[in-house]
Amino acid sequence: MVSNNIFNRITLIVLDGAGIGAMPDAAEWGDAGSDTFGHILESREVRLPNLQQYGLGNIRPLRDVPPVVQPAGSYGRCALRSNGKDTTTGHWEMAGIILERAFPTYPHGFPPEVIDRFIKETGVPGILGNIPASGTEIILELGEEHVRTGKPIVYTSADSVFQIAAHEQVMPLPKLYEICETARRMLDGQHKVGRVIARPFLGQPGSFYRTENRHDYAVPPPRENLLPVLADEGLDVVCIGKSAAIYDSLGVTKDLSAKNNAQAINQTINALKEPTRGLIFSNLVDFDMLYGHRRDTEGFARALEHFDSRLPELEAVMHNDDLLIITADHGNDPTFRGSDHTREYVPLLVYGKSSRAVDLDGRESLADIGQTIAENFSLTLTAGKSFLAEISV
Repeated sequence: MVSNNIFNRITLIVLDGAGIGAMPDAAEWGDAGSDTFGHILESREVRLPNLQQYGLGNIRPLRDVPPVVQPAGSYGRCALRSNGKDTTTGHWEMAGIILERAFPTYPHGFPPEVIDRFIKETGVPGILGNIPASGTEIILELGEEHVRTGKPIVYTSADSVFQIAAHEQVMPLPKLYEICETARRMLDGQHKVGRVIARPFLGQPGSFYRTENRHDYAVPPPRENLLPVLADEGLDVVCIGKSAAIYDSLGVTKDLSAKNNAQAINQTINALKEPTRGLIFSNLVDFDMLYGHRRDTEGFARALEHFDSRLPELEAVMHNDDLLIITADHGNDPTFRGSDHTREYVPLLVYGKSSRAVDLDGRESLADIGQTIAENFSLTLTAGKSFLAEISV
């Protein structure tokens, strides 16, 4: 096992979808003018005193979050170098994988060869949908027909996803997960989407609602990424929420279930109370799933305030040799048109009781985060520039 690391443990928290301003190439993605953090803070007074103390307002001008003279943490922003703007792309880059080619998307639905093969291999009586759609809207539109026919609802978005929605009382969860696994196996080659996602729901016609039994089936990442690099050295890789699924559990030594932000924060605190050594990797999904895609600006604002209010609890269980990194994987501006992710920079806040508070400036890639974590444990990734020396005392 490696030794002589500066920090015994690093906690990485991803505020899923919480971008901090459009990247220079945002127009190429139809996202010019997007600004998740900026527009949420402009919607009303959003109280984020703890994030402010970490240096959130020092990254760039933000309404009601002025910069502090002596921030408690280091601050900056990261660009997304990869070709994409989705969860898989952002998280993989965080772990040192730069995607030159984006995962395929289907703005007009999946071609007949994909749908026909899916029906044949799963044995379902057909499918409904096969269009890009909002998950909440499509179950309201097609849920009743699904209940009547038993046909699953297949849909996509601007992201590289093959999503399957089914009522839990019509198609039990084990069956839904089984057909998702079949879809994951068959979606290969030119149709290798980033994720297949099970989207179970309940309720009655006119009031269908998605449950928290979502499950993601990601493309297995290349083995040369942060998680297996750490695990191969005997270090802990504790994943919380959907983090493990994004990497197809490759290199994950412990997977802690969390269906929402509150549970993810609770599990992060629980993990910090354990005598682990290595990485605690937590994804807070509500920002993206509940508020970004649904264009719920007020809900996003409340979720940011809730996360901010829980930071003292996280600090209380951190040891002197712990490090906390807060970032995002992409943008999802709730004030922007459509219902999809936005091509934005992501915030970078780094706090430790024994780390320096410095301006980390504009990082060229999210891979800098993974490289920093790797270097802390005397390891190296193939991409990214570490900022470990800058934050070390």
